[in-house]
Amino acid sequence: MRNLKLLQTLEFGDIQAPGKPQCLSLRTEQGTVLIGSEHGLIEVDPVTREVKNEISLVAEGFLPEDGSGSIVGIQDLLDQESVCVATAPGDVILCNLSTHQLECVGSVASGISVMSWSPDQELVLLATGQQTLIMMTKDFEPIMEQQIHQDDFGESKFITVGWGRKETQFHGSEGRQAAFQVQMHESALPWDDHRPRVTWRGDGQFFAVSVVCPDTGARKVRVWNREFALQSTSEPVAGLGPALAWKPSGSLIASTQDKPNQHDVVFFEKNGLLHGHFTLPFLKDQVKVNDLLWNADSAVLAVWLEDLQREENANLKAYVQLWTVGNYHWYLKQSLPFSTSGKSKIVSLMWDPVTPYRLHVLCQGWHYLCYDWHWTTDRSLGDNSSDMANVAVIDGSKVLVTVFRLSVVPPPMCSYRLLLPHSVNQVVFSVHPEKSNDLAILDASNQISVYKCGMLKNQDVIKIIQFENSEEQEVNPLKLSLLTWIQEDVFLAVSYSQSSPQFVIHHLTVAPSETDDEQGQLNIRYSVEGVIINLCCNSKTKSVALQLADGQILKYLWESPSLAVEPWKNPGGFPVRLPYPCTQTELAMIGGEECVLGLTDRCRFFINDTEVASNVTSFAVYDEFLLLTTHSHTCRCFCLRDTSFKTLQAALSSNHLSNGESLRKVERGSRIVTVVPQDTKLILQMPRGNLEVVHHRALVLAQIRKWLDKLMFKEAFECMRKLRINLNLIHDHNPKVFLENVETFIRQVESVNHINLFFTELKEEDVTKTMYPPPVTSTVQLSRDPDGKKVDLVCDAMRSAMENINPHKYCLSILTSHVKKTTPELEIVLQKVHELQGLAPSVPDAVTAEEALKHLLLLVDVNELYDHSLGTYDFDLVLMVAEKSQKDPKEYLPFLNTLKKMETNYQRFTIDKYLKRYEKAIGHLSKCGPEYFPECLNLIKDKNLYNEALKLYPSDSQQYKDVSIAYGEHLMEEHLCEPAGLVFARCGAYEKALSAFLACGSWQQALCMAAQLHLTKDQLAGLGRTLFVMVASNTLTPLLLPSLMFPPQDYEEAVLLLLEGAAWEEALRKNYMAFLDSQTATFSRHKKRLLVVRELKEQAQQVNLDEDEPHGQDSDLFSETSSVVSGSDMSGKYSHSNSRISARSSKNRRKAERKKHSLKEGSPLEDLALMEALKEVAQGTEKLKDEVYHILKVLFLFEFDEQGRELQKAFEDTLQLMERSLPEIWTLTHEQNSATPVSFPQTQNVSLSFLLDAELFIPPKINKRTQWKLSLLE
Repeated sequence: MRNLKLLQTLEFGDIQAPGKPQCLSLRTEQGTVLIGSEHGLIEVDPVTREVKNEISLVAEGFLPEDGSGSIVGIQDLLDQESVCVATAPGDVILCNLSTHQLECVGSVASGISVMSWSPDQELVLLATGQQTLIMMTKDFEPIMEQQIHQDDFGESKFITVGWGRKETQFHGSEGRQAAFQVQMHESALPWDDHRPRVTWRGDGQFFAVSVVCPDTGARKVRVWNREFALQSTSEPVAGLGPALAWKPSGSLIASTQDKPNQHDVVFFEKNGLLHGHFTLPFLKDQVKVNDLLWNADSAVLAVWLEDLQREENANLKAYVQLWTVGNYHWYLKQSLPFSTSGKSKIVSLMWDPVTPYRLHVLCQGWHYLCYDWHWTTDRSLGDNSSDMANVAVIDGSKVLVTVFRLSVVPPPMCSYRLLLPHSVNQVVFSVHPEKSNDLAILDASNQISVYKCGMLKNQDVIKIIQFENSEEQEVNPLKLSLLTWIQEDVFLAVSYSQSSPQFVIHHLTVAPSETDDEQGQLNIRYSVEGVIINLCCNSKTKSVALQLADGQILKYLWESPSLAVEPWKNPGGFPVRLPYPCTQTELAMIGGEECVLGLTDRCRFFINDTEVASNVTSFAVYDEFLLLTTHSHTCRCFCLRDTSFKTLQAALSSNHLSNGESLRKVERGSRIVTVVPQDTKLILQMPRGNLEVVHHRALVLAQIRKWLDKLMFKEAFECMRKLRINLNLIHDHNPKVFLENVETFIRQVESVNHINLFFTELKEEDVTKTMYPPPVTSTVQLSRDPDGKKVDLVCDAMRSAMENINPHKYCLSILTSHVKKTTPELEIVLQKVHELQGLAPSVPDAVTAEEALKHLLLLVDVNELYDHSLGTYDFDLVLMVAEKSQKDPKEYLPFLNTLKKMETNYQRFTIDKYLKRYEKAIGHLSKCGPEYFPECLNLIKDKNLYNEALKLYPSDSQQYKDVSIAYGEHLMEEHLCEPAGLVFARCGAYEKALSAFLACGSWQQALCMAAQLHLTKDQLAGLGRTLFVMVASNTLTPLLLPSLMFPPQDYEEAVLLLLEGAAWEEALRKNYMAFLDSQTATFSRHKKRLLVVRELKEQAQQVNLDEDEPHGQDSDLFSETSSVVSGSDMSGKYSHSNSRISARSSKNRRKAERKKHSLKEGSPLEDLALMEALKEVAQGTEKLKDEVYHILKVLFLFEFDEQGRELQKAFEDTLQLMERSLPEIWTLTHEQNSATPVSFPQTQNVSLSFLLDAELFIPPKINKRTQWKLSLLE
C-alpha cells in the first residue's frame, strides 16, 4: 500500500547544440548524460548544466551533412573508457571522450537498425537491414550471424505424446469442426514501424527479439540464449505491439496487445506463452505504445505512450506512466503528460542503471529532465481516537482509501474510492490534529482537490487552481512536488527554478470566493539554495524541516512574518547534516528534544546526524512510539517519552535479540503500513502485497496502562481478554487505585462470566515485575501489599462490592471469590449454596442452588466438595452434594445413617477422623466423657497431637498429666531430653523431670527438680557426686566447677547455695518485648534512610562525573593521614608517657570517630554512620539468642505459654528482617562506591579511621545453627 512520491527534479533546456536530439545514454561513473543527434555526440553534466564534450560525427564522414543521418544506439563502455556509437548507415564507432579520437571498429553495408549490449557488456548484438542478427564480443570480434526469422520453434519446443489432442476434445456449440479451423494471422498494427526490438534478461543469459514476420505480417517474439541458440517462439498473438522489455529479475517479458475494445500490456514467459496482462486506461485506437522500460529492481514498469491522430487540429499528448504490481493487481502510480509537438516532445526515455527509481527524459528541444522517486505510505497522521487510520493508495485516476480503524481490507480492495478527472500523482493528509482525516490530491494537471471527512456525497470538492505558467508545465509536467498540508487552509509545495539552481517553496492558501467553490492563491514564494529532496512537518510543534540533497537539514520558519530558514540543530547546538540523503524523514520528540529521523534507500536509519541502525526496512512515528521493521524479520517498538537518545541508539545497535516487550518477530519482508491511534493494531504488508494485523506487545501494554489510568476498565479488560494478557495486570498496575475503584470495575465489566474469569486468573505473583515490567526509565513507585496476600485482598474487596451492588446477580462471582482465596472457604460457600434453597423464586436475577452447585463443581473437585460438605456436619448439604457426584448411594447412605444415630460430639469426632482432621477430632472426643479418654490418648499418640491435646484439658486434671507424661516419653524417645524435662516438670512428674535434665546435662533444672522432690541428705550427696562426675568427664560446662569445689562431705551446702541463688523472678521481669520492638524500629529506620542516602549519592556522582576534585571522604583521609606521626618518633619523643595521657588520647580518638561518623542527615559520611549503626543492632540482637532461649524455657515451665510464643515470634521476625536486609545493605556495588580509592601521602602509618571504615563493609554474621527456639512453643 505504497505510492511513488517525487523526491526531486533536475532539468535544463538551454543547451546550444546543432540539430535535434535523437537518443540518450548515461555515463554512471561520471554522472553525465550522453545525447546523440544527427550531427554527433554531446556530454552534459545535468547538475552544473555544463557541456563537458562535443564530438562531431559529420566532420569524420560518419553522418551526412544534410542532417538525414541518425544514431541508433549509444553505450558507455566502462572498462574501455570509451563510448560505442552505432549509426543507421551501418558504422560502429568507438569514441574516446578524453582524446576525442574516433575509431570505426566495424561496418555493416545493409545498415544497422538496433545495437544492444548485454548487461555485463561482454556481448553486443546488431540487427542489420538484411533481417539478420550479428553477435560480437566486447572487442568487436564476430561470433555468429543468423537470420532474424526462423522457421523452427526453438530448443524448448513442447513435447507431446498424443494424449488430449485437440481433435478429440469437446468444443461446445462450435462443434467438431472447431478443431480443424485454420487460425487467421493479423498483420502488424497500422502505426508499427516494423523495426526489430531487442531486450536482454538481467543476468545476460538470454535475450528476446520482436520482429514482424514476413510471411504472416504479424509480430513474433523469439528468445535466444547467450550462445545464440534459439530457445522458443511466442504463440500467435493478434495485435501484438512493437514494444518489448524483459524484466531484469528474469520472470516475464513485457509487450503490448491491441484488443478489439482495449489496449493491454501483456507478459510472456521464457517459453513463449502468455502469462498475465493489465489494461491501459485509454480507449481503443486512442494511443500507441512507443516503449516499455523496467527499472533496475524490476519494481516499476514505465510505459511511454502517444496519442494517435484522430482529428486534424487535435492537441496530441504523450504520456509516461509508471506502473507497479501488488497482490496481483497493477497500479498506475504516476502519469506525466507531455506535448507531442514543439520542444516538449519526448525523444528518448531510460531508467538509471544504478539508482533504481531515477528516470531520465530527453525532449526534442534539447530539454532534459531527471526525476527521482521513492516509496512512501500516505497515511493519516492523527494520534487521537477520531483519526480513522486512513491509508490512501494511488491507482490512476482513482484514490483507494482504506479505513483501518473500521476494517482491514486487503488491497486492491478498499473501504471507499475517490474518482478524479485526471491521473493522481500525490496524496497528502492534513497534519491538523482534529482534521487528520481530510486529504488533498495533486493530479497530473497540477490541480489540488481537497476532500474533507464528513462531506456529503453530492457536495463538490474544494479545488485549488493550477499554476499560471503553462509553458513550463508543458515541458515539466511535475511542476509541484512534496505537497504538505500544514494548516487548515495552507499548503506547502516545492518546485524547481529553471532559471537558477534553486528550489522554491510555495505557500498555497485556500481563500473564500464569491462562488460556492474556494479558489487557491499562490501568494508567497521563498527560494532556498540547494536541492530540496524532502519536507516533513510535526503536527504537534508545527515545525517544518527541509532536507537538501547534500544531507543538510534546515528549519523552515513558515509562521514568522519574514520567511526564513535556519540550520536544524541537535541537542548539542550543532547543525544537523545527514551523511546520506534519506528518502523518508519524520520529526519526533526524543527525551524532550525534537529530532529528525531519517531512513535511506539502503536501510540506514539516522537520528539527527547519527546512524543508529543499518538494517531498518521501514519505520513509523505514532504518538510517543517509534516502530521499526528490520532485515532480521523483527518489529521493534520504543517509547520515545521514556527513553533517551543514547538508550535508543544502544538498543538499536545491539545485535542481542531480547525477549522483552519491545521486540516481536514478524514475517520476512514485512513493512509498516500504519498504526491505529488509541488502539493496539499495527498493520504490516508482506512483499506480495497481503496485509497482516499484529498487536505489538509494547503498544498493547501501553494502551492498557492508559485505559487503567483513566479507569476505563471495560476497554482494558476486553483488550486483555482478546489478546491473552494476564488479567492480574488490572490490579498490579496500580493496586491502590484498583482497590479504591473495585465497584467501578464491577459496574463496567458487568458480566458475571468475565468477573469469574478475572477471579480464576488471580495469583500472588506481581506481573509488573515478572511478565510485564514497566519501561526501564519509569520512576513510578506503587505501593504493594507487604504480606503478599494479594488474592485474598482482591477477593474480599470485590466480594464486598458485589454484595453491595447486587448480591443475587453476582451470586456465582461471590462464590468464586470464596473459592479462589489462598485458603478456599468451601464451608462458607456450601453454606451459601444451602441458603439458596430457601430463596424465593420471584427474586430478580436470583441463582438457584442447582446452578450454584454446578458452578462450584467447575472450580472444585466433587470429592473434595463432598468432604467439605461432610465437615459442616449438615447432612442435608451432604446429600445435595453427593447427588451431583459419581458416588454410588449404596456407598454413602449407610455411612450417613450410621452417623445420624451417634451422639453429637462422637458423631463429629467420627466425621473429623474420617476427614483426617485429627485436631478437631480430639477436640470433639475430649467432650465425650472420661470413658473415651483412652481412645483419645491413643489417637494423640498415633498422630503426635500432644501440644493440641494439652490445650483441651485443665492443667490440674489427671488427663492433662497423662498426656504430658506421654508427651515427655515421646520427647525422650526422640532424644529431646531438655524439652521432655520441662514437660515432666510442668505436670508435676519431678522424678522423670530430674532424670531428663540429668540426661541432657542441664544442672540448673536438675537442682530445681531436686528441691521440688525434697531429697534427703544422702540423695543430695548422691546427686552432687553425679554432677561432679559429669564435670570430670567434660559433660558439663566448666562454669559449674566453682560451685562444686567443696569436699565431698559438704555437697549438701553446695546444692543449697545454688538453689538459693536461682533468681528466676528477675529474669521474668525483663521487658524483652519492648526491647525487640525498639531494635526492629531502629533497624528499619536506619535501613530506609541508608537507601535514600545511597540514591542521593548516585545522583550526585552522575552530576559530577567529569569533575576531578576529591570527595569529602577522601579529603578527610588526606588531612588525617598527613598529620600521623610514626610510632618510633612518638616513642622517642615521649618515652615517659603515662596512663593518663594514653587514656586522654584514646578518649579524644573515640570522640573524633563519633564526630566523623555522624548520623545527622546530610553529613558527608552519613552512609557509613548508618552502616555502623545497623551493624551494631544486628550484632546486639545476635548475642541475645542464648538469653532468649533460657527465658523461653522458664516461661514454658511456669505456664506462660502465650507470652513465650509472643516472645519467640517477635525474636524470629527480628532475625528474619535482618537476614533479608543484609544483601541490600552490604552490597559489592555500594562498597566500591563508598570505599573511594585514595592515594595516601608518603607516611609510614595509615590512619586508623580508614581501617575502621573498611571493617564496616564486612557484613555481620548471623549464625543460623545456634539453637534458640523452643519447640514446645511452636
